[in-house]
Amino acid sequence: MQIANNSVVQFHYTLSDANGEIESSRPHEPVLYLHGQPGLLEGLVEAMEGREAGDSFSVELPVDKAYGPRQENATQKVQIKHLQGARKWKPGMLAVIHTEQGPRQVSVVKVGLSQAEVDTNHPLAGRDLKFDVEILAVRPATEEELAHGHAHGAGGHQH
Repeated sequence: MQIANNSVVQFHYTLSDANGEIESSRPHEPVLYLHGQPGLLEGLVEAMEGREAGDSFSVELPVDKAYGPRQENATQKVQIKHLQGARKWKPGMLAVIHTEQGPRQVSVVKVGLSQAEVDTNHPLAGRDLKFDVEILAVRPATEEELAHGHAHGAGGHQH
């Protein structure tokens, strides 16, 4: 079965940039993804279209197809109580804050008594990225997955 809208794709990936490997799914469960729904970078989605289980490929995403260029002046002050992911914060740590657009990953720049200055750029903004992908399985989505808008099972959304 070829990857198309409404197919569930199980895959492993290794993400790298010009400096080397950033992360890999291989030490963990494979990723489970409902093709055609938000959740993956558009360039990665395009590269998966039409592929099948057993395919391995690499795709290079320039900055504009990845997380975009770094925005200068993208820092803001937030109450420390709104940072999620740790109890004690230090510069350079990654945190999650909830915004009107949903959860967002930020980098801690400076920590005060009650407020922290955070950089709202995605941690991978400003970088050309390369994904090495291995497609493990492709199947039609279930009615429940289509209704929920995401894949269910190991590596996907758990209810």
